[in-house]
Amino acid sequence: MTELVDTHCHIQSIGQDAGESVTRELWSKAPDLTADKAVACALEQGVTRLICVGCDTDDSRLAVEFVQKRDGCWASIGIHPHEARHHLSGEALSNFAALALRPKVVAVGECGLDFHYHHSPRADQIKSLEFQLDLARTAELPVIFHVREAFGDFWPVFNNFPGIRGVLHSYTDSAANLAKGLELGLYIGVNGIATFTKDAAQREMYKSIPSDRLLLETDAPFLAPQPHRGKVNEPARVAVVADFLAVLRYESREGLAAATTANARKLFGI
Repeated sequence: MTELVDTHCHIQSIGQDAGESVTRELWSKAPDLTADKAVACALEQGVTRLICVGCDTDDSRLAVEFVQKRDGCWASIGIHPHEARHHLSGEALSNFAALALRPKVVAVGECGLDFHYHHSPRADQIKSLEFQLDLARTAELPVIFHVREAFGDFWPVFNNFPGIRGVLHSYTDSAANLAKGLELGLYIGVNGIATFTKDAAQREMYKSIPSDRLLLETDAPFLAPQPHRGKVNEPARVAVVADFLAVLRYESREGLAAATTANARKLFGI
């Protein structure tokens, strides 16, 4: 079976009292699923490596602790733009930054800007992003970016931190911003959205991503792909995304899996 990597999931908070609240609420709708069962099911589908992504300090700490005990799992520590306003004090940022030194931490994020919901003020989001980019540069870690309806503000911040490597997670924006991201050396994360989008331009965009810049992800428990829409997502379904993209892009499933796995290993060192 061809090896696959889920470069973005949140399984660390399954059945936990800690972790990002919206994520835990969705996990609660699959009461029979445990984190270890999610890892085992993924392995059955050839998904041999998982990156567990934090969204605030507690969630990131949970991810770091989770991966220490499990082969094939690594952590990314992040403060999601929705959570930025809660992580502005020096003590909060210091506690978060200390996590970058823990074993099996392979990235910073998800972090970025989200101007769709405005759960945190724009200024707070930018301050949080700048802090995390500085941390990533100091720790020599790549970054998992969440950018929604905010690229006009995102690019100037990004350009102030030369040398940053990373991925535009769950990419759905314009072809122009895709081209800019590729020009700046970023990878592009694609998940179940590709399987159910009705936007023909988006489908063409997913076809155009160079094979050496494409990463697969689930964002589990969110964004379950067709034909699993409406269900709680899990890392095993990165295989569904791979199947769909191989057909969409007129590529062999084996070739797409090999390329995306090589990309994940190169970016995250896993």
